[in-house]
Amino acid sequence: MIHRALDLAIALPAVVITAPLVAVLALAVRLESPGDPIYRQRRVGRDGAPFQIYKLRTMVSNAEFQGAGLAISADDRRITRMGRLLRRTSLDELPNLWNVVRGEMSIVGPRPTLEGQVEQYTERQRGRLAVKPGITGWAQINGRASLPWPERIELDLWYVEHRSLALDLRILRRTARQVIRGAGIYKGPAGGWQPPGAG
Repeated sequence: MIHRALDLAIALPAVVITAPLVAVLALAVRLESPGDPIYRQRRVGRDGAPFQIYKLRTMVSNAEFQGAGLAISADDRRITRMGRLLRRTSLDELPNLWNVVRGEMSIVGPRPTLEGQVEQYTERQRGRLAVKPGITGWAQINGRASLPWPERIELDLWYVEHRSLALDLRILRRTARQVIRGAGIYKGPAGGWQPPGAG
């Protein structure tokens, strides 16, 4: 209940405050590339329950059916110019706040992954699904996509095992510092590769 109260205390005001920015960014996405500026994708949430995540579209429409499919590299030609800006600043994640309000995600937690990835989890790695996925998390502030995928999962498992309000606040403080520095927290480094849907 405390975590849910914290989620709503942050997400509800943030949705209102960022709504004009999201509207402007969505218009910019739409003007550069035809198609819905809001990207929806099926992800896996707490206890393996599927849900639809919302993001600002950073690639051309129907990108998952072109080129490398769901695998994305930093120099992927399917990423639009606006998309590169959104990814670098993590502004494409702002619609995730609606997922938090709906109770499908939390502000802090492991990033939600695709069903195909979850199917490859070991029994230990499935422990990652014991909490709601988050917008930011322990793995994101400790190396994010520059880390090997198994190592990122281990960081998420550490978070699940040590989860507390104090730890969440610590993660939020470090996230805020990274965003202010313009580092972003979700996307991989230039030339890097992230598992499909991992962002």
